[in-house]
Amino acid sequence: MDEEIVPTGNPDESRPPALVDADSQVESFRQARNNRRTELVEDYVELIADLIDHDGEARQVEIAQRLGVAQPTVAKMLKRLASDGLIQQRRYRGVFLTDEGKELARLSRERHRIVEAFLCALGISPETARIDAEGMEHHVSAETLDAFRVFVGNVALS
Repeated sequence: MDEEIVPTGNPDESRPPALVDADSQVESFRQARNNRRTELVEDYVELIADLIDHDGEARQVEIAQRLGVAQPTVAKMLKRLASDGLIQQRRYRGVFLTDEGKELARLSRERHRIVEAFLCALGISPETARIDAEGMEHHVSAETLDAFRVFVGNVALS
């Protein structure tokens, strides 16, 4: 539903907002595209870390089941993660994170935790906050994440 702009006497309020300059817009879209590319990698690495923490290892079949995708899709991504140096696959033993993969998983979990805590501090239900944080965590800048962290810390202190 479109919001109607109601003039309040200020002539600028009834006009649509000005366009952002082209260079800034290009950078915004470039950043969004980059975030979408890394989102899948981060989701896989984070899930692999969770499975290893819970079960001692991550198996392709379990990854596919938890992501709701086919095993060939997982196999293709695991090949990419291995070539990026984030995982090691051991025959008959599953998938394990390299030190670089562990660090990426740690950073992803931390971003998720901060975004989820921020949403809960706003009064969002824990379940909705968990679901929404899953998408948002990949797209917040370091500056925004720091502001979320400060806000959550201030709410916790009050």
